[in-house]
Order: sequence, then C-alpha cells, then structure tokens
Amino acid sequence: MPFKANAARRHRIPKQRYRVTNWAEYDASLRQRGSLTVWLTTEAIAAWRAEPRTTRGGQPHYSALAIQTALTLRAVFRLALRQTEGLIGSILQLLGLDLAVPDHSTLSRCAETLEVPKPCPNSREPVHLLVDSTGLRLCGPGEWLVEKHGTRRRRDWRKLPIGVDADTGQILASELTTSDVDDGSQVEPLLDQIAAPLASFISDGAYDQAGIYGTIALRHPGADVIVPPRSTAVSSEMAESAPTQRDRHLQNIAELGRIGWQKRSGYSRRALVETAISRFKRVIGDALRSPTDRRRANEISIAVHALSRMLELGRPKSVRVA
Repeated sequence: MPFKANAARRHRIPKQRYRVTNWAEYDASLRQRGSLTVWLTTEAIAAWRAEPRTTRGGQPHYSALAIQTALTLRAVFRLALRQTEGLIGSILQLLGLDLAVPDHSTLSRCAETLEVPKPCPNSREPVHLLVDSTGLRLCGPGEWLVEKHGTRRRRDWRKLPIGVDADTGQILASELTTSDVDDGSQVEPLLDQIAAPLASFISDGAYDQAGIYGTIALRHPGADVIVPPRSTAVSSEMAESAPTQRDRHLQNIAELGRIGWQKRSGYSRRALVETAISRFKRVIGDALRSPTDRRRANEISIAVHALSRMLELGRPKSVRVA
C-alpha cells in the first residue's frame, strides 16, 4: 500500500476534511433505510403463490419472489428464520392480505435452491471497477464453548471478493470462497458478472499478477489496470521498446515516488471499495448465518441487492474543504 511508505510520518500530515453538500437529502435517505413502511403491488400479490408444476413431485406453495422477499427482510433486520416467519406474518396481517406465510423450515430449504439474479448497472457506460476482498466469520459456538469445554479451536471463516462501481458505490459482482483461495483467481469470475465495458480496474498489490493483466486485456482491451507493483517488482524485457501497463507504473513510481504515482494514476479511488465493505458490515453484519455454502452464497447475493436499493435512496456528495 503506498500510504505505508510514510507510516512513520503520518502524524505530521494533516487529515483531509470534507463537507457534505446535500446533507438534507442524504439525511432523509438514511431515515428511509430504516422505514418499516411495506407495500405489495398487485403483481407481487399475484406472484406470491408458486405456479403449479407439470412434472412429477410435490407442488410448491411459494414462489421465488416470496422466498426472496422473506430472506431480504431477514438480511436487513438481522433476524433468525423463526423471527423472519413472524415478521412476514405480521406484515401480511397488517396489510389485510390472505397469503400463506413461509415457515422457517421452508425458508431454510428453499434458500439452498433459490436463484438470485445478479445486479447489473443502470447504464451501459464504461465502469471504473474497484476490487477488494474481506473476511466473514461463520456463526457457530461462541464464547460459552471456551468457558464450558476449555476448547480454543480456530473458528472458520469465508472470503468475500467484491467488485464496486466507483461512480455509484454499488456492488456489481461478488463471490464467496474459502479462506485459502487466492484473491487473484477470483478476478475472472467477478468479470463474468459485469456486462458493461470496463474503463479501469483498480485494486491493491495482491492483484499484481501477470495473469490478471492478461485476463483484463483479453476481455477489455481499452481498460486501464491500476495495481501497485510490489516493492520487489522489475520491468519486463520489452520495457524500453514496448512497455506494458505494469512497466509504465514502475517508470512513474521511479520518477514520482509511490505517493506521486498514486495521485497521477487515480489509485486513491480504491478507498471507495473499502467504504463499500464497511457499509456492508455495518448494515448487514460481519457474519454468515447460513449452514451451507450454497445458502451462504444466496445470503450474500440477497444482501447485495438490499444494499443497492438503499443506495438508490440517496448518497452523500462531498467536497474537500481542507
């Protein structure tokens, strides 16, 4: 990370200050995120019950829309499955709707096979993609296990790589992997989820790999790859005659230094993906409550959809004042 080069002198550098110019609108959008006002359209009411099956087997009672609605409320309000069942039942009762309520066993079972659509950007303009990953712990035995049995077994966790649109702050792509998977190996699955062309790909030094440059160049030839080379990086053999993007980064770092390269290349926008990760953990949480990997993947997809809807309500517009 470039800022670590000046870690010993950071206390002498004044902190940048910003001012939100649309505070009234942003403040209203923050209140709307916690609003319990719920309504169901006539189309949603009609689609609540599942269509009859024409093949052999039992008939489903609830559509994918009903299951996804219940799981979305569960993710936003951080509820257990039984509490989610109670919340859906109370909402339908208050609305005066004669609709069946999915029980907690049905929600758990259907979360395994639910097909959640991937988010897509509203416009087809080139996207400035910010990529990073974070860890999510798995819910399980808590501190009582240590107190009762004296065990200190290492808790398992999952890694969540995400791709964020720098202009809108929305998460356009996400994957859920085990903790031992390399970050760079998830670039291609993330790109598969993005239909719009890329204007730039920005990430940290963990993605400084030749394969990543090649993958992005093959799919989006005009995209800028802004990844800080490692401290031990060396230029390619063709750096003098036909420099690659990585070679140009090394040349600019040698000329301007790490901080100068960061300002010129636009690498500082990568902080926005850390903001998106912080938003995810503050709103949704830092743990996965589902017991299987398939349900966890759907849990993440539903949470990403909920966050996108919240961002559509309003975002802050900040200007630097110092």
